[in-house]
Amino acid sequence: MVKTQGRVSEARSRLLGTATRIFYTEGIHSVGIDRIVAEAQVTRATLYRHFAGKEELVLAYLEGVSQLERDQLDQAIAGADSAADSIRAVAKSITAGITSDGFRGCAFLNAAAEYPDPEHPVHQAVLAHRDWFATTIATLFTQLGDASPEPPARHFIMLRDGAMATGCLTDPTQVCETFLQGVEGLLTYRTATTAKPA
Repeated sequence: MVKTQGRVSEARSRLLGTATRIFYTEGIHSVGIDRIVAEAQVTRATLYRHFAGKEELVLAYLEGVSQLERDQLDQAIAGADSAADSIRAVAKSITAGITSDGFRGCAFLNAAAEYPDPEHPVHQAVLAHRDWFATTIATLFTQLGDASPEPPARHFIMLRDGAMATGCLTDPTQVCETFLQGVEGLLTYRTATTAKPA
């Protein structure tokens, strides 16, 4: 029983790992179940034992990417001495992704482009992840002393989205420099605003 569970778990891991790699590098709609099954070296029956269909596999892929980004963000801010440094650390973790090998943009923006219907479960998963990210960034701006953290959080996310979209089209180093400068300018502006006497 334990061995069977171990094999099943290994098969699920291979399926999800294969799907994650291909979905991110080549897109979701362009990849069929047969390709994933072949590259994961499992049977179709094994795939359907773990996932009801391709949509469930896509949702599991996005869930895995979401957890990875949450872990990376937690790690980035763990050693920060201030809210401003936490925001800088998050920005630097984003640039590390943009300059990494195989970078193909934001997995969530890519998925949203392929699933534009706002009611579709995949689109809903994208929105849920972005809501978490927006709340997290707004919390950091609150800690910075910002009484209205939503506008700077939106500004940060727009800078991030632009960097993610452009980072796979042009020189990622320049994109990252521009993004970090933009974040620094945002911090300078918000810090000066919150420091003004009432």
